[in-house]
Amino acid sequence: MHQPPNPPTVYSLSTGLTSALASFIVKAQKESIEKKGRFTIALSGGSLPKQLKGLINNPGVKWEKWQVFYADERVVPLDHPDSNHHLCMTELFQHVPIPTANIHTLDPEFLDDLEELSDAYEKELIREFAQKDSARFPVFDLILLGVGSDGHTCSLFPGHRLLIEEDRWVAYLDDSPKPPPKRITFTYPVLNHAARVVFVATGEGKADVLSEILDHPEAGLPASRVRPVYPGQLYWFVDDSASAKLQYPKSSFNV
Repeated sequence: MHQPPNPPTVYSLSTGLTSALASFIVKAQKESIEKKGRFTIALSGGSLPKQLKGLINNPGVKWEKWQVFYADERVVPLDHPDSNHHLCMTELFQHVPIPTANIHTLDPEFLDDLEELSDAYEKELIREFAQKDSARFPVFDLILLGVGSDGHTCSLFPGHRLLIEEDRWVAYLDDSPKPPPKRITFTYPVLNHAARVVFVATGEGKADVLSEILDHPEAGLPASRVRPVYPGQLYWFVDDSASAKLQYPKSSFNV
């Protein structure tokens, strides 16, 4: 019999969110390296990369073991201000000794062909996962996500056709309600096969949507559809402003 998904764990912190998040990531990394010699992680853009500054100059991080992917990406050149890769480089990767080959970006050769672009990124995932973990979908050690005030996550937007995509690992859209319109994104089968998914949300501007996602998951906002299959775990790292309207029980964070 299939086990139901684990319920989300919510950590609401008045201070020290970036250091708590860094401790959590380092612990997940340690467990993954001990188990299989590498750490597979996917990142989003938005306000998330700024929250990762606790990893800079952190002696616990084994950068050479990281394999980094982007849970979604804007279809722009890699050095463009709208690029999630550019943002992650600016906020994190240019400050740490991660090998360039360990950061898997979209292929800029295919910026004019969304089908080719998403296929090429899916092949990049297959190269990393299919030989090593023979599963139908990649199993990331950790996926880090943000959430928009409309409840979107990655480039999965309310009411969009990609919410029901079940086969592709990476899909494209050319009609994002938020600019830029062209993007590629992980689909739910990838998000929901991760060992750990962490949402990070801060500020009072996220209070209403956080309550909608966690207190009223039946409303079906894109972020509430992220429920990793058992034994995967789902966590929320939020500050007290973001969780101010939340009825859902909060847990205290201990590494």
